[in-house]
Amino acid sequence: MSSADWATKDFYAVLGVPKDADASAIKKAYRKLARENHPDSHPDDAKRLDRFKEVAEAYDVVGDKAKRKEYDDLREQVASGGFGGGFGGGAGGGFPGGFGGGYGRGGTSGQGFPGADQGFDISDLFGGMFGGGAAGGGAGRRTRAAQPRRGADLETETTIAFADSVEGTTLKLRLSSDAPCTTCRGTGGKPGTKPHVCPTCEGAGSVASVSGGFMMNEPCPQCHGRQLVYDEPCPTCHGTGRGVSDRTVSARIPAGVKDGQKIRLKGKGTAGENGGPAGDLMVTVHVRSHAVFARKGDNLTVEVPITFDEAVLGAEVKVPTLGGAPVTLKVAPGTPSGRTMRVRGRGVHRKDNTRGDLLVTVEVQVPGAPTTAQREAAEAFRAASDGADPRAALFASAGTGA
Repeated sequence: MSSADWATKDFYAVLGVPKDADASAIKKAYRKLARENHPDSHPDDAKRLDRFKEVAEAYDVVGDKAKRKEYDDLREQVASGGFGGGFGGGAGGGFPGGFGGGYGRGGTSGQGFPGADQGFDISDLFGGMFGGGAAGGGAGRRTRAAQPRRGADLETETTIAFADSVEGTTLKLRLSSDAPCTTCRGTGGKPGTKPHVCPTCEGAGSVASVSGGFMMNEPCPQCHGRQLVYDEPCPTCHGTGRGVSDRTVSARIPAGVKDGQKIRLKGKGTAGENGGPAGDLMVTVHVRSHAVFARKGDNLTVEVPITFDEAVLGAEVKVPTLGGAPVTLKVAPGTPSGRTMRVRGRGVHRKDNTRGDLLVTVEVQVPGAPTTAQREAAEAFRAASDGADPRAALFASAGTGA
């Protein structure tokens, strides 16, 4: 792909995603299109192969955090005029609105870029800006070793049990991600064949060109920055050097994780290129609800039923805890339904190695179909209450009669 294509082609449109799509949406779109157009599924369909390469090329740019930023910045600069005005023309006539005297050795008229008559090599300037040689012609190119590149970050989701969110757990996560082709090990060539220096970039790994007064240095469209090419492409990846890898990673979920929280696992993302570090894995954790317990900040909550006589007379009742032995809670005489009591240190683990509390709310249970003995006891209780009306104070405060 030429620099003009790199600057003007809409990789987001190729993948069918908006410009502001997140990494997860871009990966999802890429995987869908790659499966639909994979040459293994359509071996005799040239259009499918072209589409597969187009999708892979687009994802190689916008699926990588660093490349995506460079791509977005480049398109923005091109849209705003780039290096408009440029450098003065030398004997070579110059580029329209841009760099006089070509890009290689400066022109000799003395009217070009300052220092041109001293043999200033403008490729030195752009080599520093864009990470590679930009000189014109074979003699001016400088072969550079491929630079280490950090692997892309990955995102995934998992759902864990409520108890695991409180106590912490270790999971095995199955991932599918972009990775070097396992057949050619990322070279793009058929195993057993030998590479030769790329004729397009002459081993530089990058090419330079100008469009609309804007000069840029980009990975070579033939060798994709590898500096070497194979006459026979890899039969698995068709020369791209990339594929989809399925792997299992171990993920430690810390105690106290909240529903919807993101956990960063260093070095668990896509493998780096040319010796670069691996990216990170971002895990969004979802927590299943519990049949008995709920969470309120760093505290756990539980509702415990008590009988009418326990509420009136007081009692000691057993209360369940999450993952531990029950505790005994003292209910004071005259405890109303809905009162909350605290059991310290039986809640969620905190980062400072302390724990929240267990909040116990008692609910007085009233028999739906009382037995004869229960009815007689209730009648006796009513008689013993001497007709006291618990709503009298309510109506008095409201200023109305009962």
